Formats: sequence, structure tokens, C-alpha cells
Amino acid sequence: MNDTLQTRDGVSLHVRAWPLVAAAAAASGPARGSVLIVHGLGEHIGRHAHVAAHLNGWGWNVVGFDQRGHGRSGGARGRLAAPDDLLRDLSQVIDAMRAENAGPLVLLGHSMGGLVAARFVAEGTLSSPAAWHRNVDALVLSSPALDPGMSAAQRVLLSLLGPLAPNLALGNGLLPEWLSRDPAVVAAYLADTWVHDRITPRLARFILDAGAFVRAQASHWKLPTLLMYASSDRCVAPAGSREFAAAAPAGLLSVHEFGPLFHELFNEPEQADVFAVLGAWLAAREHRENHG
Repeated sequence: MNDTLQTRDGVSLHVRAWPLVAAAAAASGPARGSVLIVHGLGEHIGRHAHVAAHLNGWGWNVVGFDQRGHGRSGGARGRLAAPDDLLRDLSQVIDAMRAENAGPLVLLGHSMGGLVAARFVAEGTLSSPAAWHRNVDALVLSSPALDPGMSAAQRVLLSLLGPLAPNLALGNGLLPEWLSRDPAVVAAYLADTWVHDRITPRLARFILDAGAFVRAQASHWKLPTLLMYASSDRCVAPAGSREFAAAAPAGLLSVHEFGPLFHELFNEPEQADVFAVLGAWLAAREHRENHG
């Protein structure tokens, strides 16, 4: 894929691909499909290179992109021009991937990226989905922001600022030490010049509303989904994942709650356990598809 993608409103999205190298493809056979990684609030896709490396090792092509207002992509930091910008952008990236990659397409979203991916999929539960909706084959959610954990005071502030200053950039209130119990991960995050802490009322409103929509549509879920979250998460409320898991059809949902882990499951000291769950789930999905 090209390393940039122009959105319908002229924002340049930075796209990064991790294709299977020829040697790996020769050893493992044709690609099992493609995984599209959607990153979280304030970060960028480069922080997920090690996740892509694991997926490559299991035989998957991988693509990721910096969401608008993040990383190397255009747009003011943490800002949306319209409430559905992130969903429309994701649709364009999916179209570009489908044009170049055959086989199943799996969405893997982390944190706010998990919310965006889940909201995108949830649109398919409606009788008349929006024009930006696209079908995908499976969904992986890592610490999704299905409930951002806003206090009552924060919700009141959002209701006041939203109509008056929807694009006012504010600090997101998240502390880097909440991301991981590994000090090296926190230090790297603090030193990363592509990371930011900006959020606007319009983006906060999208997060709040999208999470509520996904939870409300959980009982109508149609897509095989792996949900992984941490009991000790302080960046998002684990209650959002628990509510979704309780309502979604059991046959479609695989749930793993990691007790003491923090928000970034793939960056925790126990990341090998998290990757083992992901790899096993992907392999089981492929086995069921190949053997009916």
C-alpha cells in the first residue's frame, strides 16, 4: 500500500504496511489474511510494530495507520472536523486494503482504536447501515474505550464546552504511568515526540457516544470477536468491556480479562500471555473456517 492516503476532506493519513516477506511466505504458505491495526488516543501506529511482527510470524499481512490528528497524519492534534471522521477514515483504509489483499480481514483495535473498530462493526447491526460501513471478517479488541470512565463533573463540562468550543484542545488527563507496569515502556512513551495528550470536546463526545452505542448494540452482535481487557486499567473503565461481554452472544465472543495488567496489554511484562491468547484465537478462527 502507499504510505499516505488522502481522505475525502483532504487530510493526509500516514499508512504503514508490514507485508509478509518472501522467505516467511515460502515457509508458511499463502498469507492467512490481513490484520488492520487501529491505535489509541494520543499515540501512533509505530508503537504497535511489535504486534505486527507477531502477526507476521503467524502468517498475516498487517497494515496500520495514524488516525487523523495523530502521529504523522494531518489534522490538528486530537481534533475532528465531523463526529464520524474516524469511521469514514477507517472505511477508506479498509477499501485500500481490500484492493490489494485477498482473504479475510481482521480489525484489531486498541483503546480508542478499539472503540473506533467496535463502533464501525456495530453499524452493521442496523437494518440500514451508514454509507461508510464495510464488512470485515473478525474483530479483536484490546482494552477498548467502551466506557471512558468520565466523572459526572467531566460530563457536565463536556455538555457545556461541546456546543461552545467543540475544537478546543485540552489535556486528556491520562497519566503515562497508567499505560504499563514496565518502566521502560513508560520512559519510551514520554520520550516519543509523536505522542500527544490533546483531546477536543467533539472527540470526547464521539468517544462517549460511540461507547454507549456499542454497548447498546451488543445483544445484536454478528461478528466473531476477541475481547481482551485488564481489571486494573485506569485509562478506560473495565466496566464497559464487562457490560459488552455480558450482553453479546456467547457463541461469537471470546473474552479474556487479565487481572493485574494495566492498559497496554501488549506492552505489559506478561505480554507473552496476551500474544498467546491472540495467536490461539486467530488459529482457531482459521481452523473453523477451513473445516466448516
